[in-house]
Amino acid sequence: MSNQGEYPEDNRVGKHEPHDLSLTRRDLIKVSAATAATAVVYPHSTLAASVPAATPAPEIMPLTLKVNGKTEQLEVDTRTMLLDALRENLHLIGTKKGCDHGQCGACTVLVNGRRLNACLTLAVMHQGAEITTIEGLGSPDNLHPMQAAFIKHDGFQCGYCTSGQICSSVAVLKEIQDGIPSHVTVDLVSAPETTADEIRERMSGNICRCGAYANILAAIEDAAGEIKS
Repeated sequence: MSNQGEYPEDNRVGKHEPHDLSLTRRDLIKVSAATAATAVVYPHSTLAASVPAATPAPEIMPLTLKVNGKTEQLEVDTRTMLLDALRENLHLIGTKKGCDHGQCGACTVLVNGRRLNACLTLAVMHQGAEITTIEGLGSPDNLHPMQAAFIKHDGFQCGYCTSGQICSSVAVLKEIQDGIPSHVTVDLVSAPETTADEIRERMSGNICRCGAYANILAAIEDAAGEIKS
């Protein structure tokens, strides 16, 4: 007969079945202490090694541009877009940032006489280039014929796209004058003419969300006649 108060040996504290995964308080303390000791002995663990290194400093390059007739010496991050260099470095904010993906034409400037979306090209790609922005086309006292035509025909509403529209319009007339065909040019042997279809096609990359297209077309046709004369 067993004595009262005694427990079967299998039920004694600290006695576990072979597959019993439970821990005593003492076992838990031992495991925690061992884990902490391992972290101290091996501080450069695999986890620490997987942390990415610090981002390297951006590469800076000297850049010379002739902007609106004035030579400008800049120091720019090689990742800087021409649009940002004009706006942030030279404070020529007439050139607008619209879609920033080359889809709206608000950032159009003239580079060596040809129109370009300034949001799509790196500034350092244009070392020594001649760049004309809306500020360089004319002044309030001496407007470019295209600027005057846009005012005359009310070729804008909110005005956000207007600087790009005007720069592109100036380039369009120069392209036609130089005999550069478009997708709607019928006769590729003869010089293209300044027709409404030609103007619409060549200006299709400049979006006016206010919808002033009819007035923009009228302004370009008016300016074309004045520039020719």
